Amino acid sequence: MMKGFKSAFFQSYLMNALFSSLFFFILLQVYLLTAENPAFSIKTSLILSVFVMLLLMVSSIYFGTRNLFILNGKLAKISGYIRSLRNGKFPDKLKVEHTEETARIITEVNLLGEYVQEQIELLQKMSNEKLVLSEQVHTAAVIEERQRIARDLHDAVSQQLFALSMMSATAIKLFDDSPEAAREQLIQMASISVKAQGEMRALLMHLRPVELQKDSLCDGIIKLLRELKSKTNHHFQVSIDEVFGLTKAAEEHLFRIVQEAVSNIIRHAEAGKIKVELSEEEGYVHLFISDDGKGFDPEDKKMVSYGIRSMKERSKEIGGVIQIRSIYHEGTYIDIKVPVKGGKDDQNSFSSCG
Repeated sequence: MMKGFKSAFFQSYLMNALFSSLFFFILLQVYLLTAENPAFSIKTSLILSVFVMLLLMVSSIYFGTRNLFILNGKLAKISGYIRSLRNGKFPDKLKVEHTEETARIITEVNLLGEYVQEQIELLQKMSNEKLVLSEQVHTAAVIEERQRIARDLHDAVSQQLFALSMMSATAIKLFDDSPEAAREQLIQMASISVKAQGEMRALLMHLRPVELQKDSLCDGIIKLLRELKSKTNHHFQVSIDEVFGLTKAAEEHLFRIVQEAVSNIIRHAEAGKIKVELSEEEGYVHLFISDDGKGFDPEDKKMVSYGIRSMKERSKEIGGVIQIRSIYHEGTYIDIKVPVKGGKDDQNSFSSCG
């Protein structure tokens, strides 16, 4: 493209020389035809026209070559300046001479360099601000999680340990005078210690959770439930189908909801059975989690934990609808439906998923 521009530039000088020679020749012929006593003949006019044409051609070649060489230098500077910008360097501004043909281009290129430099400085500033904000958010999340775990430890485990301490002291006093009463105390202590152990395991699962990583949602839930089953005395009733059409973010949110819900059941529900079902039907992914525990009042703000709020927020973020129902002494169930696009009719069973 640049070669074509240079060729057109050079040709313009030659064309000007030819047209000027032709114009000079025409003027001579008009003079010969209109003058009564012309100073020279037609033959002389032809020789003069050829001489003028050669003179103009030589002049055009000289000045065309000279100006083309100067233009090449200016274009090379502009090209080098733009190349430096592309490589992330900021050279000094190009010198602008108001008499030169490329002055406007050089001015625009200098302005472009300033704009690029400002944009890079802005991006660096935004990157620093993003890093600071990310660190602040991370710090706030860590503090909030520590406070939540501290509340959980205080509300459950520490109270159970305190009860064990008091009951063990009472059992020691009753051991000689009333062995039967001491035995009852020890039975209660064993029950409390099992609950405390379950609480600690659930909290440790929060601190060191199973990750979904590259697993499908189905496989991730199976791994999570198998690990929980190996560490607790709860009976799990599981039916997990392979689901399709969910984004990776939606899978991650549903996985965390299962993790949070089952953890809450283990720690608070005093349940014996836990049911988890995952299926896809009529354009929805359906997640159902239930237990046969002591239940609670979902409308009581004091009873609604951080985990329940987190499940509702996660469900809302992926366009899902969540229902939480609970009856005292009968249990609780969580029902979530998430719309999906596409999918498959032939869903794999729990056994093939696991």
